[in-house]
Amino acid sequence: MYKTKVIAGIEIGTSKVSVLLGEIVEGGSLNIIGLGQSSSKGVLKGDIVDFHDASDCAHAAILSAEKQAGVKIDGVYLAISGSDIEGFSSEASVNVTARDRRVSQEEIDQVSGLAKGRELPEERAVIHHLKRPYRLDMRAVDQPLNLEGERLEASYWTVHGNARKIGDAIHIINGFNLHVDDVVLSALAAGSVVASEEEKRGGCLVIDVGRGSTDYAVYNGGRCLIAGCVPLGGDHISNDLSIGLRMRLNQAESLKHRYGSAVVEHRNKSEKVWLNNDFEIGDRPIPLWSIEKIVELRMTEIFEVVLKKLGALGRPDKLSSGVIVCGGGANLRRIEDCAESVFNVPARLGDNGAMASGELRESQYSVVLGLLKYGLQYQSASDERVGRSSGFMGKLKGLFH
Repeated sequence: MYKTKVIAGIEIGTSKVSVLLGEIVEGGSLNIIGLGQSSSKGVLKGDIVDFHDASDCAHAAILSAEKQAGVKIDGVYLAISGSDIEGFSSEASVNVTARDRRVSQEEIDQVSGLAKGRELPEERAVIHHLKRPYRLDMRAVDQPLNLEGERLEASYWTVHGNARKIGDAIHIINGFNLHVDDVVLSALAAGSVVASEEEKRGGCLVIDVGRGSTDYAVYNGGRCLIAGCVPLGGDHISNDLSIGLRMRLNQAESLKHRYGSAVVEHRNKSEKVWLNNDFEIGDRPIPLWSIEKIVELRMTEIFEVVLKKLGALGRPDKLSSGVIVCGGGANLRRIEDCAESVFNVPARLGDNGAMASGELRESQYSVVLGLLKYGLQYQSASDERVGRSSGFMGKLKGLFH
């Protein structure tokens, strides 16, 4: 009889921990069966800074999800983000040696290994090797096997992070007697859900705005070409409001959610709103224009930092399908208009409707849904079809093309 497997997508974020359970059933389909959440402590800008607090929060969310589903977890797919995530492009080439100039599998394996073979410092670990199209005599090809040519080139975007920090996140899960099957960059998990295949082929940018950091991934030709993270997020907006308008951080956070806009809407500088909205001692009027201007400036800066990271891939002609904004920070009013002004292409809010319904359609769940999608693809694929990489978990990270 077919044995079902329960997998979990887990995101340990700066504001909350989310655990989504899926049951892989016969035929390779996935049923979502449980959701657990808890507020997050011990995490700053996506990095674990207090192992004990972060563990308690993660374990509470795991217990909640298992209790709701009435099952135990068999394997975990863990989202990775953080201020230390970096990436680089690596390339290699080989000459086609056969008399008929047909590319062999050995030559494909050789050039791929060379392109992925760059040594990293001991404290760094590969998270993903994102494969770009091969080039055969300067023309792009997806599968060069048996094609005729003289010189074969391979190119990868290699995403890497601090091995100790990644190990800390994995150790939190292991501490609950669970096994991490793989780790996935948050932006790739989100992109697999919010971006359609048509958008990925045409060229699009997925931006996952979190509380402590912002993840991004660029797709073109149906595959992810570059991905990474910047250590800026919603907390920085709240901090700016707190300093600029002289208020406590929790007041600034509340004000951001009530009146924040990524584009200034109210030009009348005399229009004011109340800080606490309770008219008690300590409450005071705040210019609405000031709130919106501070939010706009910081949100624009976050997008501009992402744009700079993209290099030539951030040009409008490379993003003809536009920008997709998701994550908890995407709830900020008119954030898509701010993205349009920075990237000079159409922008929209991410939606999980292609994979989920109800509460899970909200873009704050894009990452954990994407983790389950990754887990389904990985569990359903044979080693021969998937292949292997030298990533942190020793498994292929190239399913999110």
